[in-house]
Amino acid sequence: MQWLNYHHLLYFWMVAREGSVVKAAAELNLTQPTISGQIKALEQALGEQLFQREGRGLVLTEVGRLVYRYADDIFALGRELLNTLNDRPTGRPFRLVVGVADVLPKFVVRRLLEPAQALDVPVHLICREDKTERLLAELSIHELDLVLADTPMPPGTSVKAFNHVLGESGIGWFAGKAAAARLRRRFPESLGEAPLLLPTSNTALRRAIDQWFDTHGIRPHIVGEFEDSALMKVFGEGSGTLFPGPLVVEKDIVRQHDVALVGRTDEIKERYFAISVEKKLRHPAVVAISEAARSKLFG
Repeated sequence: MQWLNYHHLLYFWMVAREGSVVKAAAELNLTQPTISGQIKALEQALGEQLFQREGRGLVLTEVGRLVYRYADDIFALGRELLNTLNDRPTGRPFRLVVGVADVLPKFVVRRLLEPAQALDVPVHLICREDKTERLLAELSIHELDLVLADTPMPPGTSVKAFNHVLGESGIGWFAGKAAAARLRRRFPESLGEAPLLLPTSNTALRRAIDQWFDTHGIRPHIVGEFEDSALMKVFGEGSGTLFPGPLVVEKDIVRQHDVALVGRTDEIKERYFAISVEKKLRHPAVVAISEAARSKLFG
């Protein structure tokens, strides 16, 4: 059975945290050759290089960053154990780093993540927004705990991760209150009579909308296209311009953007996925997100 030498791990962790062997040696009151030797022994035991030279300094490799995150949790847990034995509150929150695909509606993201912050233990939430492809790359090197996206991970991708379906929502069409009252009477044909704001063509939602337009013979008058769904809604605030939004957060959209619902359709679906390196979710905050989405938000 393979065992991890925690002394070696501690020396590695200190060098990574302090940024150099010199500073770590001073902190640990050890000589530099001792520190270097212990790190070399850890690399040999793991069969991986943890640092690489960059100029005159050391930087973590991809594996080194992964090991550092585990080491950080291991030593934080050790401190928590001592605090617990001494009957002192730890105050240590779970750390949850979530990558959010930039096309996702912000109201939906907030509703998805709320259960993580409602746990009995505190959660330190870190959100990073980017293209799904770049977020998956970060997930593959364990920089992220979870990716929220509007599409599953494509087949054949080199990232070893798993799709977890959270749910789906029909789509509503929204406009300023005066325009909504007029357009509501002949929905959906009336969608061809007003200026439209739509997601950009590289999104799953836009492709579904275009197909729906074709099915119903609607010729849209598109005046704006947006990658950021929140910005699209800001442009449509209180105006005669139409824009789509998920029905699961209909009340939030109406209240926040001073608009009214023109009409709704379940023929267009916006789907939501959690992508994780875990086949079976274990992180307490991620489990809370998944269970609440399936049983409450989309249930």
